[in-house]
Amino acid sequence: MNLLSEKAVRTHALFLSIFSLLLLALTILGSVFFGGQVRSLFYARELALVSSLLDQGVQPSVLADALKNPSGTESGRAFLSAAGRTEQTALWLLPSSRSMILHALRIMLPAALLLICLLLAGSFFFWQSRQQMYLHASGIIQKYAEGDFSVRLPRGETGALCQLFRSADSLATALQARIQSEHKSREFLKESVSDISHQLKTPLAALRLYMDILSGEPDNPETVRRFTARSMQSVSRMESLIQTLLKLMRLDTGNVAFQLRPHSVKELMEEAAQDLLVRAVQEQKQLLIEGDPHEMLICDAGWLSEAFGNLIKNALDHTRAGGAVKVSWQRSPVLLRIFVQDNGYGIPPEDIHHIFKRFYRSSRDRNTPGIGLGLPLAKSVIEGQGGTLTVQSTPGEGSVFTASFLTKL
Repeated sequence: MNLLSEKAVRTHALFLSIFSLLLLALTILGSVFFGGQVRSLFYARELALVSSLLDQGVQPSVLADALKNPSGTESGRAFLSAAGRTEQTALWLLPSSRSMILHALRIMLPAALLLICLLLAGSFFFWQSRQQMYLHASGIIQKYAEGDFSVRLPRGETGALCQLFRSADSLATALQARIQSEHKSREFLKESVSDISHQLKTPLAALRLYMDILSGEPDNPETVRRFTARSMQSVSRMESLIQTLLKLMRLDTGNVAFQLRPHSVKELMEEAAQDLLVRAVQEQKQLLIEGDPHEMLICDAGWLSEAFGNLIKNALDHTRAGGAVKVSWQRSPVLLRIFVQDNGYGIPPEDIHHIFKRFYRSSRDRNTPGIGLGLPLAKSVIEGQGGTLTVQSTPGEGSVFTASFLTKL
């Protein structure tokens, strides 16, 4: 990742670039200044020497030759040494050098101090802004740890730090989703336990009553037979209720791994209707299965046949004697649709939006068997395998449940 992709780093880098240019300009100006000072110093010394020698009668031609001389001699070096002037003589001991150094310090030192203060101030503001950003991010992450996700870390910028913030924000999103999922699971468990306890009250009360009757008349075979049969019915009802609720709970919590394989639609529908054919005959109702026998569907056969079994059972429950329930299927370029159609009572408009709710029972279904879990289970199974379940109904004419699956073959 580019180091300058972060806005704060780019700003600080721009500041350092400007500072470097100022330092370079100061260096150049200082060099020019010292060059002028050195030139003035040499000119003053030459002027003093020439003036003194001319006053003492030295010929100008001799002085001109002396100024043109490119190098010194041993006698000249010995003379200067005797006068206390050598290459190791401290600059501070030379009046002219000392004056030049003091003058340069008076000019260059304030400029250098100004640049140092500018560098420290810019770096301080940069570090301060980073510190504030770290503290702000730390406070937000602490809120994440406490379960408060109302404030998010900055995500609109670029750079390594903002990338870290985005990663932390994504982690917080996953944590929030998990917390919500756990909360939903707890609420669902609470509601399920409440539903189970509520639905078990009636069969348990009936079973208790039957037991009381049986214990009161142990010598009456007809009473024992009749109420034993009723007791078995209550036990079967409770067993069916608990099994269905457990299946719904597994589906809702995602603990069902569907085994998706190609299956014949005709065989699936025949298996779904197998246990209901005898009932249809006994109730003088027709149960028809029609469709292309070669049609295939990728699904979990066990779960899907149970779902359609619930749809067929629901259709039989709401169809009069002499009526018919028809199971058919049709493929389009995109979808495979499976229809469960009856010509029974139909669904009232005020109920049609609630029929897939658990334990929902219309006021018109008081004499119809069932506990209101078949349709929710069918919907969960079909949607869990990538399908959709819809219903259309006309009161007095019948209903059509349509399961639609995307074409995969």
